[in-house]
Amino acid sequence: MRLKEPIQTLYDKGKASMSDAMLICAAFQLPEDTAREILTLANNNLAALAKLSTADLMKIRNISHSKAAAIVSTFEIGRRRWIANPEKKVKITSSADVYSYFRPILLDEVVEYFYILLLDRSNKIICHKLISQGGTSATIADAKLIFKHALDHLANAVILIHNHPSGSLSPSQADITLTKKLVNAGKTLEIPVLDHLIITDIAYHSFADEGMI
Repeated sequence: MRLKEPIQTLYDKGKASMSDAMLICAAFQLPEDTAREILTLANNNLAALAKLSTADLMKIRNISHSKAAAIVSTFEIGRRRWIANPEKKVKITSSADVYSYFRPILLDEVVEYFYILLLDRSNKIICHKLISQGGTSATIADAKLIFKHALDHLANAVILIHNHPSGSLSPSQADITLTKKLVNAGKTLEIPVLDHLIITDIAYHSFADEGMI
């Protein structure tokens, strides 16, 4: 029995041979013209497609509630694959290590999130904690909550992380003021704040690397 074209291509030539439109057709059982409309909506960019909401997708003909939910859920599964807990503790040796750890967590988010990374004596990750979720341009971080988590987990150091959905890597004055406040609080409690990273989908700004801590 001959399968539908995109699926037959998958079996005959493998997934790497398929275009983005063909993959969408095969995954969600959609006509090719609908798949192309989806890609056009995302400017033919899969990273942009991952940011679309169900409401965005349902503006396209042939996209029902269930199809839109399936597309959004599939991208979320892909994102979560990268943040599954590793069997071994990850050791942080540089800001690049922090970015590698957090980029999958914050990838495609359209509002700001503020996280902390808690480290043990060897700078190995104990865990990360979400402190707050804000709007598209700001979030709030409570010093008491941050250091409560650090004390509860017997952390020896803390790293601050938040994203800028706008794509800007420049710290705001509020970012700078907050960082200084938390660094000073950490010194008092003898739980040093080692760094503060501002993260986007493609790059990051490290306060420590820039001599701002």
